[in-house]
Amino acid sequence: MIEVIVPGPLCTVQDRGRAGFAHLGIGRSGAADRRAYELANRLVGNHGGEAALEVTFGGLQLRFDRSCLVAITGAPCRTSGHDLGDQQPVAVPAGATVALATPTMGMRTYLAVRGGIAIEPVLGSMSTDLLGGLGQAPLRTGDRLAIGSDPATPFPTAAAPRTPDADEPIGIWPGPRARWFDASAFEALVAAPYTVLPTSNRVGARLRGVGLDRTILRELPSEGLVEGAIQVPADGQPLIFLADHPTTGGYPVIAVVDTAHLSRVAQSRPGENLRFRWLARPRR
Repeated sequence: MIEVIVPGPLCTVQDRGRAGFAHLGIGRSGAADRRAYELANRLVGNHGGEAALEVTFGGLQLRFDRSCLVAITGAPCRTSGHDLGDQQPVAVPAGATVALATPTMGMRTYLAVRGGIAIEPVLGSMSTDLLGGLGQAPLRTGDRLAIGSDPATPFPTAAAPRTPDADEPIGIWPGPRARWFDASAFEALVAAPYTVLPTSNRVGARLRGVGLDRTILRELPSEGLVEGAIQVPADGQPLIFLADHPTTGGYPVIAVVDTAHLSRVAQSRPGENLRFRWLARPRR
């Protein structure tokens, strides 16, 4: 078992999410930075898809009742108690405590344990969906989490090299509502950086920058949304939907973030600037 001593600002259980229920109004959810989540599972030898902990802005403290293999990935942070290093499998003895400090960069750190976190799945997933209210509630002091069965895979020994954060702009594709925007909006979106606001969360990254002008101002009937959709509300300030996004929305989508760049958006922290680049020319 793993006991939560201090949960930090926000710690949730996440896996690959519950795909296939959007037609019922249920979003996928799952790890916000799927690349970091998958790496954490690989480092401890899990088969894939096992539940891990998503730690937002550090502060998590855990006690391990049994010895296990643990790895942390994503936003890099120092650990105290039993040192977990960075992006490497580490054997943690029974009775050890681990504390994660505030990340030096990024927002979300993933902690995987060999065998995975074992809780009751909801609709085939153990992920916490903050918007839909599904799955395990955000962790609290005193919570105890079971560890799943050993995957019977070879014990990994290698550490994964950290890939430097890319400085190039985030790639975006034209959205389905191009004709709702003035031509100047497409240039404005890629001409200057947008700042991530403190009101951002697992539902979406709210941005502040040059307003995006619309040519059609009437209300838009609610329509389907995908992760990475850049929706533009009435104030002209874009919002990028993340893992816990709703399945439908009533504002026009000007662009969609390429899936290869979603991890970068998920790790952006308040005050950070994001730049964009078109991967295809928008057509009105």
